[in-house]
Amino acid sequence: MGTASHAYLELDAVAGSGSRDLVAAVASLREPRTTMGGVNLVAGYRPELWRAVVPDDAPVDLVGFDEDLVGIEGLVMPATQHDAVLWLSGSAYDVVFDVARAAIAELRGVASVADETSSWPYQHDRDLTGFIDGSENPTLIEAPEVAAVPDGRPGAGGTILLLQKWPHDAAEWESLSIAEQERVIGRTKPESVEFEDKASDSHVASTDQDTFGKIFRRNMPFGTVTDHGTMFVGFCTEQRPLAAMLESMAGLANGHRDALTRYTHPVTGAYYFIPSTDALRALIAD
Repeated sequence: MGTASHAYLELDAVAGSGSRDLVAAVASLREPRTTMGGVNLVAGYRPELWRAVVPDDAPVDLVGFDEDLVGIEGLVMPATQHDAVLWLSGSAYDVVFDVARAAIAELRGVASVADETSSWPYQHDRDLTGFIDGSENPTLIEAPEVAAVPDGRPGAGGTILLLQKWPHDAAEWESLSIAEQERVIGRTKPESVEFEDKASDSHVASTDQDTFGKIFRRNMPFGTVTDHGTMFVGFCTEQRPLAAMLESMAGLANGHRDALTRYTHPVTGAYYFIPSTDALRALIAD
């Protein structure tokens, strides 16, 4: 996954601060002082908030995750939309920790932390189910075509982020045999070879990018030894492929709920627009 430590800070505007104040304050964090110590920072906004400040730079029809997605058999994907998000990643948690604290301090007065999650890679490219994550990801050469809004469209150079936290029921999952786990996922566990006769409710079938459209994922494990799961971090040029995959997982596409949702469930859900660096620089310069 590249970097060894990650932090996700979801923020809400404090009472009395205007939309432009929050957007400008978060945008200013992209100045060089935030990248010292080898920390990368990605800043995103609730779509409606960004559109209110920079109406010409927001992708058409992009909306926040403002309503729960209700699936079949009692599955609910909750809407926990916040106003902004900071994703910090670096080579070690101490530098991510320090930069995150500095960012929070700088935003005091315009935004407060509504949700915080720390993440780290597990066995190079596996999630905490033990399976390789992101097998269908485009290569880094192909990724910009999948994730970055193309030139000539509102929001060019930016990207749409879907962020969800999925705790795992580790005891239930680990009670399954390897063969049962492979049936749920639709791939072999050691080599991540996709089954030709995979079940229609398998995770692979439920999230087939050839059906719903390509996305670029940077999922990461989160949590502790006794309470952990997967942070879903998905990027796309359009919102629809991301939303369609969630609907499919919830069983709304074909009546088959994703089998993996019986062993993990989302507790958060938000969409953010991540503007291009040029758009943020232009905002600060105004």
